[in-house]
Amino acid sequence: MSTILVTGASGFIGKALSTSLVRSGKHKVVCMSRHKPQIDVEAAFVKGEFHDFEDLRGLDGHEIDAVVHLGAVTGGCSELDGMMVNVEGTRRLMRYLMDRGCRKFVMASSIAVVGLQSVKFRPVALPMPDEHPCLDRDGYGFSKYMMEEVTRYHARQNEGIDVINIRLAAICPDEPKPGLAKVGPLGQWALASISRMVLSDAVRVFTMSAESPMKPGVRVMNAVGPKVFAEDTVPEIMRAWYPDLKIDLSHYERPGHEHDPIFDIRRVREEIGFVPEFDPFK
Repeated sequence: MSTILVTGASGFIGKALSTSLVRSGKHKVVCMSRHKPQIDVEAAFVKGEFHDFEDLRGLDGHEIDAVVHLGAVTGGCSELDGMMVNVEGTRRLMRYLMDRGCRKFVMASSIAVVGLQSVKFRPVALPMPDEHPCLDRDGYGFSKYMMEEVTRYHARQNEGIDVINIRLAAICPDEPKPGLAKVGPLGQWALASISRMVLSDAVRVFTMSAESPMKPGVRVMNAVGPKVFAEDTVPEIMRAWYPDLKIDLSHYERPGHEHDPIFDIRRVREEIGFVPEFDPFK
């Protein structure tokens, strides 16, 4: 039975993931967070912050086979906090775990890497590829991109580790059933507002990543819902928000594809078999 460390275990996704992993009966789970997660299953708990070396020493008594790294400062953080926690903190966490034999790393990156927080953002292609360049202006997306670069750095030093960076959508509860937005004026986080995924699908993508066969190297994968969470079609949205955008939209002009996600999600299906189950149009 493998032991999986979940950082950020008291958060929205962390609590649901920890609970699901324990209930599966396949894993021992070690939860790490500043506050003990309010979950109704038995799991080991280490109080602390992943970016604090002394707190990491609290994990010394556990043999960690894999980590699902959800801990982070999130969108709207300062540039300093993003760099110190999301980048340097991840470096410390990975170094500590690698030195103790962990070889499987599942990291919560973000679709914000591309820079969608800013109204000045323009995608370079649609659907946006898994490794769409970082065009962030605000700090948070850049910190997540640099986190991905930290994983590449460690993989060059440790060729046997398997790292999956999940560029995760905005996550919403399964209930009440999320509705469809009617697109208004372009604002901050506009593309994130229609690129969503429900909690149960987020739990599945992290579980399937952690349980996937070892494949040394670093992979980056988009994980968003199977459709945009909007009444309007993607061509209508793009032309309203970005009238100056010169990108081929023919994919979305084919019958049945008008509401396809604006992030390409083929790789996460091909690599680990994940297909989001919640379709906002059903």
